[in-house]
Formats: sequence, structure tokens, C-alpha cells
Amino acid sequence: MPDRGGGPTGPRIRVGRPSRRARTLLMTLGVLAVLAMAFVMFAGFWTDWLWYRSVAYSSVFTTTLWTKIGLFLVFGLLMAIAIGVNVWLAHRLRPPLSAMSLEQQSLDRYRMSIAPYKKWVLLAVTALVGLIAGASASGQWRTWLMYVNGTSFGQKDPQFQLDVSFYAFDLPWYRFMLGFGFAATVLSLIAAALTHYLYGGLRITSPGARATGAATGHLSVLLGIFVSLKAVAYWLDRYGLAVKSSDFKATDNWTGLRYVDANAYLPAKTILFCIAAICAVLFFATLWRRTWQLPVIGFGLMVLSAILIGGLYPAIVQKFQVQPNEQAKEAPFIQKNINATRDAYGIDDAKVDDYEGQAATEDDGKLRAAANTAASYRIMDPNVVSPAFQQLQQRRNYYQFPKTLDVDRYKDEEGKEQDTIIGLRELNIQGLPKRNWINDHFTYTHGYGAIAASGTTTGTNPTGSPDFTESGLPSTGEFGKYEQRIYYGEKTEQYSIVGGPQKELDYEEDGEKTTSYKGDSGVSLSNSFNRATYAVAFSEPQIMYSGAIGDGSRILYNRTPKERVEAVAPWLTIDGDAYPAVVDGRIKWIVDAYTTTNGYPYASRTTLGDTTADSLTTNQRAVVAQQNQVNYIRNSVKATVDAYDGKVKLYEWDTEDPVLKTWRKAFPGTVEPRGDIPQELMDHLRYPQDLFKVQRELLTRYHVEDPAQFYSGSDAWQVPDDPTNKEPGSVPPYYLSMKMPGQDAQQFSLTTTFTPRGRPNLGAFMAVNADAASKDYGTMRLLRVTSTVKGPGQVQSELNGNDDVAEFVRNLKGTDSDIEYGNLLTVPLEGGFLYIEPVYTRGGNQNYPLLRKVAASYGSKIVFENNLKDALNAVFGVEDDGSTPPPDSEDPPPGETDEPPATGSAALKKAIADAQKAYSDGEKALQEQDWPAYGKAQEALQDALERAAAAQPKAGSEGDKADGAEKPEGDAKPEGDAKPEGDAKPDSSAEQASDQGS
Repeated sequence: MPDRGGGPTGPRIRVGRPSRRARTLLMTLGVLAVLAMAFVMFAGFWTDWLWYRSVAYSSVFTTTLWTKIGLFLVFGLLMAIAIGVNVWLAHRLRPPLSAMSLEQQSLDRYRMSIAPYKKWVLLAVTALVGLIAGASASGQWRTWLMYVNGTSFGQKDPQFQLDVSFYAFDLPWYRFMLGFGFAATVLSLIAAALTHYLYGGLRITSPGARATGAATGHLSVLLGIFVSLKAVAYWLDRYGLAVKSSDFKATDNWTGLRYVDANAYLPAKTILFCIAAICAVLFFATLWRRTWQLPVIGFGLMVLSAILIGGLYPAIVQKFQVQPNEQAKEAPFIQKNINATRDAYGIDDAKVDDYEGQAATEDDGKLRAAANTAASYRIMDPNVVSPAFQQLQQRRNYYQFPKTLDVDRYKDEEGKEQDTIIGLRELNIQGLPKRNWINDHFTYTHGYGAIAASGTTTGTNPTGSPDFTESGLPSTGEFGKYEQRIYYGEKTEQYSIVGGPQKELDYEEDGEKTTSYKGDSGVSLSNSFNRATYAVAFSEPQIMYSGAIGDGSRILYNRTPKERVEAVAPWLTIDGDAYPAVVDGRIKWIVDAYTTTNGYPYASRTTLGDTTADSLTTNQRAVVAQQNQVNYIRNSVKATVDAYDGKVKLYEWDTEDPVLKTWRKAFPGTVEPRGDIPQELMDHLRYPQDLFKVQRELLTRYHVEDPAQFYSGSDAWQVPDDPTNKEPGSVPPYYLSMKMPGQDAQQFSLTTTFTPRGRPNLGAFMAVNADAASKDYGTMRLLRVTSTVKGPGQVQSELNGNDDVAEFVRNLKGTDSDIEYGNLLTVPLEGGFLYIEPVYTRGGNQNYPLLRKVAASYGSKIVFENNLKDALNAVFGVEDDGSTPPPDSEDPPPGETDEPPATGSAALKKAIADAQKAYSDGEKALQEQDWPAYGKAQEALQDALERAAAAQPKAGSEGDKADGAEKPEGDAKPEGDAKPEGDAKPDSSAEQASDQGS
């Protein structure tokens, strides 16, 4: 034995063990470290549970949690057992004596070194592999829940005649099980082979047999299981052909069988299944034959067959049968793909009509009259006017509006529905006068009020600004009284602690005040344990000991509408645009949500992140998607989030969607029936933009239903780039109240244009009824343009080159201002297309856009005027004589005609009555110093006086002789001498307003 001391020439050095105190200290520190890590992990779990309980969706948390735990335990245990049993069996089957060879002598050292710990080594290896396998399996909780709760689609695929649910719900689970089986078998084979080698069952360099009979039988069985699984894989691959993506020049992202799949790959997979099954039997037979000869031959035959039958034969069929006559061979399969894709994306009912698109040559007066009722031309672009909202209605630096506002419908004072631009005044934490923990999370906790403006008119203070119908802080207007505090919003991403000793900044009619949150949202921090868990979860120790937290304190987080809906329904894909609506005295965020799958047979796949991107989302991805690639989508759920208390409600929308039915079985009670949607909420629901973007992208090819034409691509379209945006990106869809050809009344619609692939002219126009309260909601109509018509890009180019525009731009340079183009609206009109585009200026004395001009184009004519009315008059070459209602007016009451009343008729009475009302409104606004309302009243007064002047009978006219002609009340004088009740003096009033306003 070697000398363990210091040697003959030096003293023996003894290394002492640590003292008991040191050992105790180290052990204590280790235990504390483990406990700290455990508490951190527990804090995340506990705070999640408290949050789900606070939003009344604890069943989602528990169902998801128990599903994950179950999968983790089952598959982790299965993997551990598979590895452990095979290692144990290999050890049990070891030969009693090792061969006397250098190889075995070197292995003896390893065997002796692990002999005392072999049980612990086995447990450690199996536990590690089991943990990894269990963690991987727990991620398949969606696949498992869809498998066990799968609902029939009621439709069968055209090849195998299996219900679509087999591909959407069953096949993904079978594939996971197969993959798990392969993993368990391969790992077991490796572990068993290593054990056999370590204990002499397998020999590499030793003389004699390379393997004992026991080792041969054991490994043969494992190889037989592997080959059996390969046979199952070949059989499932047959069905997988129906959902397989491949490259095909007829369309991108082709999914489903083609000719070569049905006539070469499908029989090849069947043959390979049989060969693999026979090969597996040969491996199992090794238990009796104890020889590798037949299994090796069978395995070689299987590999050769896979190369020849599975690879070479299909290539020969494709080269010599398909390519010489590809269109005819592929036609039946293209038809199946077209039918499945149109059904899977909900575009099978899209109606395509031919539309010449040429401007009408009829009397210009009729065209001008038709233009008045064709659409409610939205000259306020929600993508442009947000800075005007910010400048005119922000009121405090710590408030903000979204960059893109929303379009909705509200009723005006006369009860008529009008397109409205709306945005919420949300909290902007970056604009606080002083940043600290108390201000950020306790004092400034919420936004305040909704701001709305007419989409079809402009304001006068200043001219060209939004015509606000709801404004101020607190906001007042057409919405009436409602809860204006916004604790949950798109820009509210930080947590807030409310309801406790620390007061929050708030507002009332008399100015700033303080308040304390009265809602039941959030999680209570009244007890120390909750405070400790949130201090750990949020890495904020002050939560634990701050005096600003006490009885009644509640913490609010996960505050954006999309975050909340995605959390309570993790099986939904969320639309990129949540929009607010004032409903029943509350601000509600409306969130569209989708059910998706990528397992619809024959339906081509699309990438949501790509198809939902446009010029407004170039630098972001709008859709929050669990599955980015899908080939089936439905807007199956409409969700709401209360802006005050954060309450989330999910409403069933598509009552026939089998995917939604599946998830409702998995999470019962989370989705409320469609019949529970309140009517006031229904009036604000609309067709979602992201679904429309996906559908329009598919319709660029799948509007064609003839296989030959589809294959040739002769009628393929593309979504044009946005001509009003300098950055590249597809033109966004626009919400617009308009009439399609053949319709009697305007419908709130979502519209888009198409151009022929590779060409700039207009190829088609598409509109979908976006009014959820309409019986025709979701009805799609496409107008295929049959003649050469200018596309959006060409119209924009002509506008840029217009002399009036050039002069306008030159004049702007002297004022240090820039021009901004608004949405280029396209409206079908009398066989042609009318283009309307608002033009804004920004700079000089104002740093926000104001509407200065309106461009219009019809046929070959393009005009650039000061307002919409002048633009329509100019493009049709005729003055609007008032014989037709304005774009947003309703039909005349029963008994009245569309003809203009004779001079001296009831029209004069109405004009005088309107003038009196406008004057009264102006006086009231003047007293309240509400300048936007005052400017609106003065504009209405001026309009009423002009109408009174137009209706005044002229001497010797037919109106003087008409029977029943009446003398206007008060002897109205159109030259301005007319004096409504109260001796209205609009000029002096305007001067007074100007003086007071300044």
C-alpha cells in the first residue's frame, strides 16, 4: 500500500474534518437555499391560482394543471419503467462468468466501482429520463384534451371517408403516442445494450460469440418493438397524406393528396406496412432461433423497399405519368383542395359577380345624387387622426390614446346611426411628472373617459379637426353617463395596488380629486402571506413591508384585454385589435377570438403572422397565436373585458363550430351561450379584421373554383400595397357604411381591393357585412372587374401628379408643414368605382393632422377640393341641389317624396326651426364655455340659414302661385335679416366666443 503520510523525510500531515458547528452551518444554509428556491417556485404557482380565482375562471387553472400533472406522471412513469425494466433485465441476464480477455478485465474495474451504488445509479438514470419525458408530455395537454373531448365535424375527407375530427383531434394524439413509443424503445435499447456490454453479454473484441443468447433475445425483442412501431408509422402515414403540405406550383402551401400521392405513395405506404410487420415478426422469432440472420435480412429488405418503393417509384410516376399531362392528372385533386380550403376558411359562400367597373356616362345629376347615398364617406381616418385626439383631448401628459383608433357605430341626437371614431384616454406611465414606486403603482392607476368623433364630418375648432361627439375631462356628449375610469386597457401593462390607505388621482366635473377603487377586481393583499408571494413573484420587496398597503388593498395585473382573454381561454387565438364600446353605462373592451386547427384534410395552410400583417402592423405581429400555421379558422367566440373591474366574459358566436364544442366539453361553463349576448352589446359587435385579412389572402387564389383555371393561375389576384403609406405593406381593410350594387340601403361593411397578380389595375373589390346585428352578417360579396380600371396605386400616383396637389404641396413648404394622406376609400357606384381620399396637413403652428382637402376620382377624372361636398360636386361636374339626402341620412318619412319641396313649403319652416335650435344650442354652449359644441352649433346655424334662403319664394315664381303656398313664419329674410327666436346674432356671438376662447 502507498504511504499516506508525509514520507520518511517529513512529518505526517492530517487533514481534519470540519467542526460540528461548521457542518451544522453548511447544512442549515443548504436547507435554507432549497427552501428559498421552493418558495420562489411556489410563489409563481400561488399567485397564478389567486389570479384565476379573482377572475372566476379557477376551473381553467385546475383543469389545465391537473391535465399537465396527469400527463407528466403517466408518461414520466412509463418512460422510467421502460428504461428501468430493461436495465434490470439486462443485468439479470448477464452471463455468470466473464470471458478472460483484456476487454473484460478493463470492464471489471467499472463493474466493481459501481457495484455498491448500482441501485442508486439505476434510480437516478430512470428518474432523470422520466422527468424529461414527463415534462415533454405535459406540454401536450391541448392535444390530449382535444383527443378525449373531440366532436364530430359531420364531414368526411374525400380519400379515406373518415370524419374530419379524426385528422383534427385523433391523429395528432396518435402521432404523439407513436413518437413517445419510438423514444422509449430507442432509449431502452441503448440502456440495455450498455448494460449487456458492461456485464459481458455483448463483446466487441473478445474471442468467441459476440453476444450471449440472452442478450440476443433481449435486444431482438426491443428491435422488434421498434420495427412494429415503424409499421404503425407507415399505416398512419397513409392518413397523414391528407394533411401533408408539399410544394406545388398551382398554389403555395398545398395540403392534401396529389396524383402521385394517391397512386404511388399511398400503395407504397401500405406495402411498407406489410414488410415492416413481417420484419417485426422475424425479430421476435429470435427468442427461439437465437440468430440474427433472418431479422437482419428482413430489416435490410425493409430499408431497400423504403428506398425503391417509397422513394424511387413515386419519382418515376411523377416524371413519366404526371408531368406530361399534369393539369389533367391533378384536376380532381385540385378540386378537392379548392372545396376543402373554401370550407375550412369560411369562404365557401363568397359570392363573385362580374362588374364592368367603367364609369357611367349617364346624366351627371343622377350620378351626383347616387353618390350621396352610396356610402357614408369616412373622411376621418382612424389611422391618422390619433395625434389630433392626443393634442385636443389628452388634457394631461400622463394620458394617451392608441396610435390607431377604432371605428364603431353610435346613434346621434336624432337617433340615426353613424360611423364613429373612438379611443380611450388611457394611462401613460411615462408621462408622470415624477416617477417613483408610489406614483407608478398607487397614485396614477387608471385612465379616464372615452373620446369619440364623427367619422363623416369635421370640427371647426380648429377647422379640419375631428368633430367630437364625446369630449372633455370628464368626457361628456352622446354617451351620457357611464363609468369612465379605465383600469384595464391596451396600454395598461404595469401593475397597480388600489383600494388601500394610499389614495388615487381621479377627476370629477369640478376638477381633480382623489378616489379609492371600489371594484372587486384584483387579488387581496390584506394578509401577509399573499404580500410575501407577490413580493417574490414581482421581485418587489416593498410589497412586503410598505405602509401604503393595508386593509382593502388589491393588486391589479394582467390588465390588457388580450392578456386577460388569452389567460382565461388559452385554447383560443386572439385577434390583434381589441376595440372599446360604451355599453349599458360601462366601457367594455370587445375581443374577437378564434378556434383553429392545422389538421383539416386537403385545406391549404396559411401562416397567421404573415397573412394578418399590413402597412399598419409592419413592425409587429397582430395575432396572438398558439398555432401559427393553421388550415381552419372560425371566429367562434366574442369576448368582453370590463374596463373598470376587468371582468371577462366569453360568448359563443359560431354555434356550429366543432372545435369550439370540443373545447367547451374540456372547459365546461367557461363560454356563455350566444343567446346571452345583450342587445346593446350586439349593436357594437363587428366582423373581425384579422379573420378578414386571412380570408382575403386565401381568396386571391381560391375565388376560382374551376381546377383548370386555378392551375393556370390566369385569374390570380393579390392584395395591393397601401398607396398612402411610405412603408411597404398590404393595404389594410377599411370599415365603411356603404351599398353594394343591388342593395337598397347602406350596410356597415369591411372592405378591401385586389389587383391582378403582377399588375397595378383594379382586379376586384370585396365587402363583407360587418354588422353583427344584421341578418346578413358575414355575407361576402366580390366584384370581379371585367375591364381595365385604375387600381388604388394608380389613383394615388395620378393624385400626386395633379396640378392642384402640386401647388398645394408647394404652398405647404413655405409654412413648414407636411402632407398626410388618409385612407383611400373605394366605393362601387353606377357601374364604376368612386375613390375618396382625405388629405391632412401637419406642421407649422400645429403638430397634429388637420383635414384640409378631399380628393375624389371617378372614371378618368380626379379632383382635389376643400371638402367632401365640393369634391363630389367637382368630380361629377354638377352642384348638389339638395334633392337627395346626404350620405348618412335616412329615407324620407312615409308620405313624403324625394322631390325637393316647392319654395315657401314646409322646408322653410324646418330650416327656421333648425336655426332656432342651433341658436339655443350655441347660447348654451357659450355659457358652459364648451367651444367644440359652440362651433358645431354655429355651423348648424349657418347651414339652416342657407337652407332658409334657398327655400325663400322669389317674386313672380311658380312658388308664389302655387296652391297652398304659405308665408314663412316671421317673414324670414334669407339675406341674413331673418331673426330666429331670441334675436340670434351669429356674427356677434361668434366674436364673443372668439374673445372668450382666447
